[in-house]
Formats: sequence, C-alpha cells, structure tokens
Amino acid sequence: MNGAEEALEIVKVAADSGAATTLATHGDLSMWALFAQASLIVKLVIILLIVCSFWSWTIIFAKMTYLFKLKEKADRFEEAFWNCSSLESFYDDISDRGDNPFVAIFIAGMKEWRRSRTRIHSTLGAQALIERIENVMRVTIGREIDYLEQYIGFLATVGSTAPFVGLFGTVWGIMNSFESIGLDQNTSLTSVAPGIAEALFATALGLIVTIPAVVAYIKFSSDINRLQSRMEAFIDEFSAIVSRQLEDKEQQGAA
Repeated sequence: MNGAEEALEIVKVAADSGAATTLATHGDLSMWALFAQASLIVKLVIILLIVCSFWSWTIIFAKMTYLFKLKEKADRFEEAFWNCSSLESFYDDISDRGDNPFVAIFIAGMKEWRRSRTRIHSTLGAQALIERIENVMRVTIGREIDYLEQYIGFLATVGSTAPFVGLFGTVWGIMNSFESIGLDQNTSLTSVAPGIAEALFATALGLIVTIPAVVAYIKFSSDINRLQSRMEAFIDEFSAIVSRQLEDKEQQGAA
C-alpha cells in the first residue's frame, strides 16, 4: 500500500512539473509576451492606450512647468506693480511683455486708459471709461485663460474614456479565451491563463493611463482657476487706481 501511494505521489509531482514547464515555455506572462500573443484587436487597444499615455505625460510635464513659471512671473509682476511710483512710469518701463497674462492684461488696460483719458470732461465720462477699461481687460483674461486651458481637455477625454477602452480589450481577450476553450475542449490553467492575463493587462493599462490624466486635469484646472481669480482681482485693483486718479484730476480741475 505504501508503494502504491508513493507511486501516485510521484505521478502527481511529475504532472504538476509538466504543467508548470508548459506554462513557462508556452504561456509566458511577461508584458511583452502578453502583447506579442494578443489578438490584433487587443494589440490595437494596447497601442492606443500607450500613445494616449505618452501624449498625456507630455502635456502634464509641459503644463506643469509652464504653470510653475507663470506663478513666479505673476508674483514678480504684482510685486513690481505695487512698488511702482505711477502707472505711467511702470507702463513705460515694463519689459516683460510676452508670455505673461498679467502683463497682457495690464497693457490692455493702459492702452485704453491712455487712449481715452484726455477726452474725459464729466463724471459720467469717467465712469464709462472705467467700464471700458474693465471690459477690455476681461476680454484679455478670456483669451489668456483659453490659452492656459489648451490641451488639458485632452487629459479629461483620456481620463473618461481610457478605462472603457481598456475594458473593451479585456472583454475581447476573455472572448478569445472562451473561444480557445471551446475549440480545444481544454479547461486547464495553461490554456486559459494567457488569454485571461492578456485581458487583465488591457484593464490595468487603461487604469494606468486614466489615473495620472484625471489627477493632472483636476490639478491644472484648480491652478488655472486660482490664476483667473488673481487676474480678476488685479482688474478690480487697477480700476480702483484709475478711478482715484480720475477723482484727483476732477478735483484739480474744479480748483
């Protein structure tokens, strides 16, 4: 009896060893092997997700660098603005005219101020001038925000669609696994594992693409909203200075 049990144990170990060897040689589950043995549809899904991931990370690094530099420029501009002796001298001396939304907004307001200030002869005219200056500066804000939001819409699109693209690859891979089971009449692990691993690989890749895109989109949207709030606050501050100068001019004219 002991001899029979030992023989059965040897046969079982040999069978397990043969299955493991078959899985290792014919069912390599590395990422490259999964891609190589995947069907054409799943390969296209994987390639699409990789391309989306590459473009997403390109946008993320570029936008992160740009927004970081823009915050530094905004801080320097506001510090210089509040330390200037007058709007006129600051406008004449300003040198950083490009790639800075705050400078663009300030220049738009100053151009309208210089264009119309000599024609102000009443309080109503002064109020109309202030409204025109604010309108011009807000239009400039709109253009600058559109530029800042460029390409981040792609991150939102990737974040919302990549999981479903990966899920499509998963479903297709599982369909192939069941089809293989039906054709070979074999439900062993060695025949099912590659197809299931291929399917799960598509799902995992979809999540890998989605998570950074969603996080970056939320972060960039929050940063842009804060910058927009700073721009709008700057308009209010600029309007207050212009209004004060107009009042001083009116008082001097009355005297």
